[in-house]
Amino acid sequence: TCALPFKAVVSTQSTGGLLTNDVEISQWTSEGLPPDELSVQNGILTTQGSRFPLCIDPQQQALTWITKREEKNNLKVCTFNDGDFLKQLELAIKYGFPFLFKDVDEYIDPVIDNVLERNIKGTGQRQYIVLGDKEVDYDPNFRLYLDTKLANPKYSPGVFGKSMVINYTVTLKGLEDQLLSVIVKYERPELEEQREKLIQETFQNKQKLKDLEDTLLRELANSTGNMLDNTELISTLEDTKTKAAEVTEKLKLSVKTGVDIERARDGYRMAANRGAVLFFVLSDMSVINPMYQYSLMAFLEVFNISLRRSLPDSLLNKRLRNIIDTLTQNIYTYACTGLFEIHKLLFSFQMTIKILQARNELRNEELDFFVKGNISLEKSARRKPNTWMPDQGWEDLVKFGEVITNLGDVPGMVEKDGGRWKAWAELDDPEAKPVPGGLEDKMGDFQKLCLLKCFRVDRVYRGVTNYVTSQMGEKYVTPPVVTFEAILEQSSPISPVVFILSPGSDPASDLMKLADRTGFGGNRLKFLAMGQGQEKAALQLLDTAITRGQWLMLQNCHLLVNWLIDLEKALEKIQKPHPEFRLWLTTEPTPRFPVGILQRSFKVVTEPPNGLKLNLRQTFVKIPSQSLQDCSHKAYPELVFVLAFFHAVVQERRKYGKIGWNIPYDFNESDFRVCMELLKTYLDKSMEIDGKIPWSSLKYLIGEVMYGGRAIDNFDRRIINTYMDEYMGDFIFDSFQPFFFYKDKEVAYNIPKESTRDKFLEYIENLPLANTPCVFGLHSNAEIGYFTNAAKDMCSYMIELQPQTSSSEGGISREQYIEKVANDIEEKLPVLFELDRIRKQLGEISPTAVVLLQELERFNALIFKMKMSVVTLKRALAGEVGMSAELDEIAKALFNGQIPASWRRLAPDTLKSLGNWIAHFERRFAQYSEWIDKGEPAVMWLSGLHIPESYLTALVQATCRKNGWPLDKSTLYTTVTQHKTAADVREKLHSGCYVEGLYLEGGSWDTEASCLRRSKPKVLVEELPILKVIPIEAHRLKLQNTFRTPVYTTSERRNAMGVGLVFEADLSTKEHNSHWVLQGAALMLNAD
Repeated sequence: TCALPFKAVVSTQSTGGLLTNDVEISQWTSEGLPPDELSVQNGILTTQGSRFPLCIDPQQQALTWITKREEKNNLKVCTFNDGDFLKQLELAIKYGFPFLFKDVDEYIDPVIDNVLERNIKGTGQRQYIVLGDKEVDYDPNFRLYLDTKLANPKYSPGVFGKSMVINYTVTLKGLEDQLLSVIVKYERPELEEQREKLIQETFQNKQKLKDLEDTLLRELANSTGNMLDNTELISTLEDTKTKAAEVTEKLKLSVKTGVDIERARDGYRMAANRGAVLFFVLSDMSVINPMYQYSLMAFLEVFNISLRRSLPDSLLNKRLRNIIDTLTQNIYTYACTGLFEIHKLLFSFQMTIKILQARNELRNEELDFFVKGNISLEKSARRKPNTWMPDQGWEDLVKFGEVITNLGDVPGMVEKDGGRWKAWAELDDPEAKPVPGGLEDKMGDFQKLCLLKCFRVDRVYRGVTNYVTSQMGEKYVTPPVVTFEAILEQSSPISPVVFILSPGSDPASDLMKLADRTGFGGNRLKFLAMGQGQEKAALQLLDTAITRGQWLMLQNCHLLVNWLIDLEKALEKIQKPHPEFRLWLTTEPTPRFPVGILQRSFKVVTEPPNGLKLNLRQTFVKIPSQSLQDCSHKAYPELVFVLAFFHAVVQERRKYGKIGWNIPYDFNESDFRVCMELLKTYLDKSMEIDGKIPWSSLKYLIGEVMYGGRAIDNFDRRIINTYMDEYMGDFIFDSFQPFFFYKDKEVAYNIPKESTRDKFLEYIENLPLANTPCVFGLHSNAEIGYFTNAAKDMCSYMIELQPQTSSSEGGISREQYIEKVANDIEEKLPVLFELDRIRKQLGEISPTAVVLLQELERFNALIFKMKMSVVTLKRALAGEVGMSAELDEIAKALFNGQIPASWRRLAPDTLKSLGNWIAHFERRFAQYSEWIDKGEPAVMWLSGLHIPESYLTALVQATCRKNGWPLDKSTLYTTVTQHKTAADVREKLHSGCYVEGLYLEGGSWDTEASCLRRSKPKVLVEELPILKVIPIEAHRLKLQNTFRTPVYTTSERRNAMGVGLVFEADLSTKEHNSHWVLQGAALMLNAD
């Protein structure tokens, strides 16, 4: 986002006689500056700029060049974290040395402002500059450089005013040229040697030519009298002419040789291009997670390994194919080691797309449609012809017909032949079956993926897998299994291994086993859990480990992020470490982790095993055989198995998102171990008394204290306690009615009859690898919900990864498209509500009237913000005002069809796209207007209120005042009516209200029986009929056969801060409550 502030230079040729020359460019190249056009322009700015340069340099190319270029001038290198940087800077200013600040953050210490601004004081002999509280003599030869690793820093306008901000980020073309040199150097060393020799000779010849010109000009300037009489001058002229002719001839020959060499080198360009594409795919992943940082140096290591390992071939095309295949596979393997499971398919898909785009085999319009869908603010004029398609699906299909024109009128085909299209859309795997209407043979694989998104979002994830497999091969959708031996093999003494932790994972025990296997057990492996006060101990252990060749593991580094800067400096100072030294770091993902450590490290993501079988296996593999016999109670081994099954279930529920847990808890191995000890202790004690198992104590300690202690949400704790009731009791040993955790036609999960560790493991090995969500008490629809959310997440990540500069709809530019959306929104914005007039109109202020006024105040703030934003944004696009960071964020959001963050903060929580949110905004305005003009609505649309719980509280308050009830002893009674829509309600309630627009997830509503029923297949969410909400005295509320159902604002449910829960409704049920608890049944005010 830091545009190069230098537009005049169009090519290096046009700068020839102005700002630099070929001799200087050749010199820069020999010092390590890449030879591409942009790098040369950056070189000109760095050396010729009137202000000191601040280099945005994520690949550290500027740092390398400046260091080598200024080495001979006694360059000083410091960071702002060095204690003596001011002293070093003072010496550099005084004696005219160049000075480089590296690893600069977004904050630049104001102590150097005078230096940056060149506030030089004094005249004549003494010139000085004020540095801190000192006057420092200023040497005109002093030069200052600042260099940052941050790829997209957000600097204030003041920084841009004081320094020359130069973007050194490597370009695709520039990197391609660099990689081409690497390949040719390996494949044809004599050719690359000849080229480098030619560059050196050309540089020397040009230098010689320039020296000859200078000598001649000097002789002419110093000549006196008649030039023809000056025999020395004539002799010099003759000599210069002869030498110049020779040098010119050499230069002509070198140009011809250069062309021949470039022609030979270009044969390898295809492989260099693939390498450049893959590097940018890899480096772009940092947008998804700040821990995914990769340096160019690390990439070049993988690139060189790939060149060595690819099969040789005498035919150039076959050899290139081998290099490309090996490189692509190695980069995939290298990346997958450091990516979370949920991002591995995204990486494969992004890699596939970028490779196809580089070959011009994928249209940008189709990709844009796939990631964004139809983001128009206006609904399509074509009416949806059926009820089985989702509304957004139809809007997307209409857009599909506009973007992909080679297939004819696809929406028209769906209108005419709805039956066949419905049958295809309702298949279990439509992505693998032919598309109706004879389109299968006409459409490309990516077009089918776009069409699939219109009908079945939940199958897009599988469709992407098939697409990557068809384009790249199956090996790019089957991530490699990472072993600790392989990690050790790829590690080195100078690059630490960073374990990126996820909930439930702990690599420490695996590392200890690796250490034992490789002879590093006992005293050669040191552990330190990071926390306050451990900084010095960590650095001392590091020094010892470096010299003695030990392994050092620093755990939970995210707890001491600020200290990691000291660790980074310590790592940079390592010169000759012991060859067996290894540093292992564990950390949770954090945006503040130093980029320098991440870029130089080998990253490994550790996740708990995926699936019930693998989870159970991992638990039992770590239990020593003898420990199951340590307890005197015969039920102990079976209860350990029950506990292990429960432990696996609570971890596996996380996969299903919010329907599994409101908050994803970090249940880990230590919870299981402690509970195992509790079991042993209590069972041993019971044997001393009567041998009866103390179920209530065990359920409380395991469910409420150990596992429930992590659960900070009451509804999550309810799930844990339900599992305790389902899995723990004398019924699990009933021989007449055998106990099953879960049973269907294919599989039965029970407690194995023989209670030894080996038999347990044998039983686990016979379980299926994959399991349905029904095993956890969830509905099979939870799997559909999981894949739907995975597809939506993938598309939102893809939006972040796309360049924000391309043209958009109908070939118009990005700026024109944003301006069009801004105009559309401005037209839809209503005038502000006149609160004073409305307050007078309402007369006596009731509790619900207070709620209305508060709502209108918040709505006015939102309207005002939106109005100001779009007006200022249009002025910024026209160049009348500066584009601030907030305006840039708004422009990006409008371009991508998302709600700007500054608007979202002033609106109720929502997961809607911009178009659907604007429709929601207009409906909110309509409800407020009706409330003002006609009085309180008979049926309240709670989703239209900013704080819906305040309205329900006001209802209780009003009823309490009317009936003289104590407020703290009143509550809400809810019942579902037979009314389907608000129009069916004829009159208003005397106390309480009707509520519309509630959506049920995790169940369905049986209108005839007026009770909860199990979810219908493939129907994740359905609208509830009108709900009646009546305030009532708590002691009078006697409920039977009802389920206490939480009502949330969105499908994100409730977060760790407790935000999102509106109220609790009582829904009638004929099933036991435990069924609905485990199904994750809940109501929402908004459908996504």
